[in-house]
Amino acid sequence: MHRRSLAAALALAPLAVPAFAQGTASWRPERPIRFIVGFAAGGSTDITGRLVAEAISPALGQPVVVENRIGGAGNIGSEAVARAAPDGHTFVVASVGTHATNQFLYPNMGFHVVNDFTPVALVLTSAAVLVVHPSVRARSVAELVALARENPGGLNLGTSGSGGTQHFAGALFEEKAGVRFTHVPYRGGAPAMADLLAGRVQVIFSPLAEAMGAIRAGQIIPLGVTRNGRMPALPDVPPISDTVPGYEFNSWIGIFGPPRLPQPIVRRMSEVIAEAVRSPATRQRMEDLGYLPEGGSAEDLARIQQRDFALMEHLVRVTGAAQQ
Repeated sequence: MHRRSLAAALALAPLAVPAFAQGTASWRPERPIRFIVGFAAGGSTDITGRLVAEAISPALGQPVVVENRIGGAGNIGSEAVARAAPDGHTFVVASVGTHATNQFLYPNMGFHVVNDFTPVALVLTSAAVLVVHPSVRARSVAELVALARENPGGLNLGTSGSGGTQHFAGALFEEKAGVRFTHVPYRGGAPAMADLLAGRVQVIFSPLAEAMGAIRAGQIIPLGVTRNGRMPALPDVPPISDTVPGYEFNSWIGIFGPPRLPQPIVRRMSEVIAEAVRSPATRQRMEDLGYLPEGGSAEDLARIQQRDFALMEHLVRVTGAAQQ
């Protein structure tokens, strides 16, 4: 009789709790969870980590605290998680840079991006927008390609630094479109954008969050987006692939745990992260920043990571970024 009463109570329980607190509840953290971010506060990885941490804390019954461990292009933070106890209290907020590209840029990282981590959840994907200074005589991707072919190396391509996603998005465009820019690397996206606004560089493949204000103000001109499909925040800007067949360059952010993380922990964390990312409030906040919320599984994260290995290895090789 007691079992029947308990079953009845459990059947009604989901009506009284948020959607992302339902499901696999066999594991709960015993103390605050740490989300390690290998970059400074205010960047895309940090912002994403904080959004997810805030959204999932109520479902887990413990605070989720973001800890910035800066250095080595994210490698210092990643290594801390690779060496952490697999008890569900330490995770890394990872990106295509830290968990796909860096292994080809830094051959002696001290950890393996597959063997030393457990995929947990794919949080979001993101694309860049190709923008130019208004002085550039191009108002479409086709016109930019024609202009660049007329004057090889005559347009300066500003990036957040050698070996970063902006550099690789531009390098892939050069390869697919058959053009050549003059690469001007900066220490981050903000100074590169400042010089684009000043006209000292003419072209940038920018994260939408860094470009949207200047686009709305008419200070820079968006020509195309790097994903195969339009972006909700820029519905009138076409994909670059409409003009340059085969071109696509996307980034992603996901959550990894230490190696040998038990599956009940993986399932629980994956579930609460997915439901939180898909919630209207979190989804809207991500879309406002130009991100594409995913809420994908551990398997989705592992698949997208493996997919990008060959492309990143190729781009590191053709740009010579590992030697710079």
